[in-house]
Amino acid sequence: MKKPVLTIGVILLFLVAYLTLWPVPIEPVRWTAPKFPGYAGPHAVNTKLANLKIISLGNEEGPEHIAIGRDGKLYTTLMSGNILRMDPDGGAQEVFVNTGGRVLGFDFDAAGNLIAADAVKGLLSISPERKITVLTDKVNGEPIRYADAVVVAKSGKIYMSDASTRFAPKDWGGTFEASVLDILEQTSTGRILEYDPANKTTRVVAKGFGFANGVALSRDEQTLFVNETGKYRVWNISVGAKELDVSAPSEQAKLLFDNLPGYPDNLMRGLDGKIWLGLVKPRNPTIDNLAAKPFVRKITLRLPRILWPVPKAYGHVIAFTEDGKVVADLQDPSGAYPETTAVTETDDRLYIQSLHAKGLGWMPK
Repeated sequence: MKKPVLTIGVILLFLVAYLTLWPVPIEPVRWTAPKFPGYAGPHAVNTKLANLKIISLGNEEGPEHIAIGRDGKLYTTLMSGNILRMDPDGGAQEVFVNTGGRVLGFDFDAAGNLIAADAVKGLLSISPERKITVLTDKVNGEPIRYADAVVVAKSGKIYMSDASTRFAPKDWGGTFEASVLDILEQTSTGRILEYDPANKTTRVVAKGFGFANGVALSRDEQTLFVNETGKYRVWNISVGAKELDVSAPSEQAKLLFDNLPGYPDNLMRGLDGKIWLGLVKPRNPTIDNLAAKPFVRKITLRLPRILWPVPKAYGHVIAFTEDGKVVADLQDPSGAYPETTAVTETDDRLYIQSLHAKGLGWMPK
């Protein structure tokens, strides 16, 4: 009888030692998560995003970002590293280029070059002839570890989010895995960068974001809208800011949205002054409850991945005006089209971006 009891005791001791001592890559910090606001007011539950029409992408997945080029073609980035080009109805699909990394956000400059934030390679320029040029992969001598979203100003200057200076997707199994590590840790190392092609310099505009994500410019191009995914909020940041730390009060950094009901991802300018935002995942009470428990968050990473508190799928995109008024809210509680990152709006369609979907979702306006 003693032997089985001893065996069980050894196993339990091993499990306790593993859950408390096994090395993990994060050093979580304590933070205060705002109380979940629920789906109310402008975000009241609805099914306006349900039953999307789907454009097949073959074996591809993850149309994370979608934009219409100067040639009238629709471009989208995919998990394979491909940037796919097609007609707006999904016809005539072709691989425009493969960067060898993972492009998340992109924009077009005045010359028609596709300016891409590649989470592995850095900031790229891809010519209409498909030539790839690395514009920058460092700032202040340090690597850009997680290039995420990008927007090109009329001046030619390029603004980009470096989501995390701690966790590079190439080192941690991909963009999703690296984002989970950064958001669990909450050391807020995300930043916004400016690249000036005139003198080929890169500088830090603002820092201190809990996973800096989507970026968009105001109409007068004096303000940047920035999604802070890990803390459920959207900022207004002055484009003239220099090394601004958003953890300290400043007239150059103001919150536009705080305590959103999900994790904000991409930002896209729409029509009639709208800006579209995608909530890639809904809030998870377990994650919020762990905000003040950094040690327990370390234990969480030692559990099998199936037990991680990853939020369920829930389709949700919103549109707002520059003064912060929500003018559209589209939801699909079933999450049939998973991880909605934002919307690309044309005169007759809304294309729905997604982190992992197998096809390209759209709906008529």
